[in-house]
Amino acid sequence: MNAETLKQMIESGIPDAQADAKDLHGTGDHFELTVVAASFEGKSLVQRHRLVYDALGDAMQSEIHALMINALSPDQHRDGLTKID
Repeated sequence: MNAETLKQMIESGIPDAQADAKDLHGTGDHFELTVVAASFEGKSLVQRHRLVYDALGDAMQSEIHALMINALSPDQHRDGLTKID
């Protein structure tokens, strides 16, 4: 898998999302993903990650070995946050 495919999967699976994906090792299986979506408002970190996993479907079981997820609401992103705890 490549970063652009990962980005497209997220943006297709979470319609209001803007995603940025980085291949951390150049191996196509370790990624850092930043997703900004209004649909994350009021959701816990676990709920946000679940939305991301749902958008990726079977790729999490096969093609992706490791995924670092930064899931932000638009307000959090505007405030300069890069991740939430």
